Amino acid sequence: MEEEILFSISYLYNTLESGIVVPVAISDGESIVKFEAKIDTGSSFCVFQRIQGERLGLDIEGGTPLRMSTATAPFDTFGHRVNLSVLGIETESTVYFAAEDSFYLNILGRQGFLDRVKLGLIDYEGKLFLSAYGE
Repeated sequence: MEEEILFSISYLYNTLESGIVVPVAISDGESIVKFEAKIDTGSSFCVFQRIQGERLGLDIEGGTPLRMSTATAPFDTFGHRVNLSVLGIETESTVYFAAEDSFYLNILGRQGFLDRVKLGLIDYEGKLFLSAYGE
C-alpha cells in the first residue's frame, strides 16, 4: 500500500559529517542562541551543551533535574522550557542542558522535537525533509 507524505522543507546536509547536523535556535522570548545539533531518533530527549543554556542566560541548575543514561555512562541534566526552532519550524519545548561542561553534544531527540514534526530522509543523497506535525 502506497502512502504519500508532503513536506514543507527540504534540507541538504553534509553526509561526510558524523550524524545528521542541522541549524538550531533556542529562545527565551528575549534572547536567542544559534548552534548546530544532530538529529538522533534513538535519544528520548533534546539534550544540549550547558554553554548553550548559559548563553541564553538560564540558571541551568534552576531547571528540572533528570539523570540520563547512554550506553557508556549516566549523566545529569536540567530541563528548561524554551522556544525551539529547527529549519524554520518553531515550537515550545522542554529541552535539557547537561550539568557538566564536558558534555560536548547537541542532540535533537524524540520528546521536544521528533514528536512535533514529520521527518523524511534519503541519507544516500544527504536529503532531509521536514514539516511541522499536522501540516
